[in-house]
Amino acid sequence: MLQRAMTTRPNGGLYCELYWGTNLSEAWSYGPEQTRVHAAPDEKAPLPLYGFTLPEEPFLFAERTERGWRIHLPPAVRSERRVRGDAFGSVPETDLHRQNGRTSVDLSEGMTLRLSEGDLHLVVQGSVVKERVGRLQAKDFGWLLVVSALFLSLPVGFLIAGPTPERKAESNARALKAAAEQEAARRKALGLDTPLRPLTDTERAQQADGGTGVHVPGYFRVR
Repeated sequence: MLQRAMTTRPNGGLYCELYWGTNLSEAWSYGPEQTRVHAAPDEKAPLPLYGFTLPEEPFLFAERTERGWRIHLPPAVRSERRVRGDAFGSVPETDLHRQNGRTSVDLSEGMTLRLSEGDLHLVVQGSVVKERVGRLQAKDFGWLLVVSALFLSLPVGFLIAGPTPERKAESNARALKAAAEQEAARRKALGLDTPLRPLTDTERAQQADGGTGVHVPGYFRVR
């Protein structure tokens, strides 16, 4: 299964993860414009690699080739690889490049390398970043100008068509008129819209006759 045909993409980046046991400790990503990645037990190194035996410092860990990336293996690591979701397995001897006492392996498309030394595991694979984002073209600037004009026109339109004292007075007059019409409709429904007739002299005299007055003492209490 590991002997399937694999290809590399020369425009791909590189992505590395460092695990302490099963816990992810660090992660690094290198863009496609980077041609070499050096490792050293130093925070300022491109790949600050602690806990691995390195033949020299800095150690050339990865370099670009015409087909992609070539990974140079530290001498004390146990190397494994996984292809497109398969389980990790040993790298076949036929895929290892040996020269001047150094061992390297080509990182192919869909391949993940796991380099282990003690409890440390360095997982290396192709980066999802395949190429740099291109510069803005003329049409992009055109769309940017259109969007900017629409965005700026919103507050300007509000200032032009927004409320003025005249519009506020007109709106208040319409509101008062609508309230008066609603009140008139309510009074009509209750029968209060018919004006009362004047009282006659007889009716006015009857209302004035309140009966015989009674004087009540100040200490009088009613229960």
